Amino acid sequence: MRSRLAVLAGTAALAALTAAAPASSAVASTTAAPDVSLANVKAHLSQLQSIASANGGNRAHGRPGYRASLDYIKSRLDAAGYQTRIQSFTYAGATGYNLIADWPGGNEDEVLMVGAHLDSVTSGPGVNDNGSGSAAVLETALTVARTGYQPSRHLRFGWWGAEELGLIGSRAYVNSLSSADRSRIKGYLNYDMIGSPNAGYFVYDGDDSDGVGAGPGPAGSAEIERVIQEYFAGIGVPTRGTDFDGRSDYGPFIRAGIPAGGTFTGAEGIKTAAQARLWGGQAGVAFDRCYHRSCDTTGNINDTALDRNADSIAHAVWTLAGGS
Repeated sequence: MRSRLAVLAGTAALAALTAAAPASSAVASTTAAPDVSLANVKAHLSQLQSIASANGGNRAHGRPGYRASLDYIKSRLDAAGYQTRIQSFTYAGATGYNLIADWPGGNEDEVLMVGAHLDSVTSGPGVNDNGSGSAAVLETALTVARTGYQPSRHLRFGWWGAEELGLIGSRAYVNSLSSADRSRIKGYLNYDMIGSPNAGYFVYDGDDSDGVGAGPGPAGSAEIERVIQEYFAGIGVPTRGTDFDGRSDYGPFIRAGIPAGGTFTGAEGIKTAAQARLWGGQAGVAFDRCYHRSCDTTGNINDTALDRNADSIAHAVWTLAGGS
């Protein structure tokens, strides 16, 4: 997840995107979502850690660790039967890459997209930020293939480059779409930092029900929020809304009028006493003390939070994509 300073620097560029995609209501699922294996998600995180360790300690834009991370994920998806493609872009004198993976089938005029940024900052391996989201989205995609899921909607997964430098990869992707292609994406689910060690349980506030943010997301975002809240309520975990503040890759999608949502377990913000009573953990301490630091390693993950959030991804996919 990019810093608050980077958000301010990128605001003008994000504002240039035009709204194009009308929303549509969610498709009711006919099949319960399967469990997403925590062991498998953690195995992906170990691979990302190993890649960073072998490539100067990071997986940042323009560095060899990033491309090695992308190649690892692509190889797993190719073997599972996905149709993958690499989209390249240039930023700060370096070539960056997005990975797009389509699951064959489903109505291609009704696309549900799930994404996470794959890059780290240069100062660390980025296992929580954002190996956690990238690995959980990968394992959800592999679970789709493993179970033979046949959704009513077309499923597309994305891993974004250069998020830490201003949402560069996701902006490049959205900008590359025609108006017709944007309108086909009926929802975008974003997962960025979902295993913070002093975790909170935040769901993007699609309808701005807290009245604090810049306003609600595009029509349909509230339905995504409701579906995610439904999962956490079902396992007895309270959630709180978090605003669309422009800090992650939902930004280009909502600017283009595409409904969006997702979860987040906290970054450099300090957990309050009220939040500690709600979720456990330590008050007065950052949700992730290793945010953008070299200590963001495999030891910087809350397994319970990662497991719950990974399963919430599957619940959202199986509910919003429909089918059997």
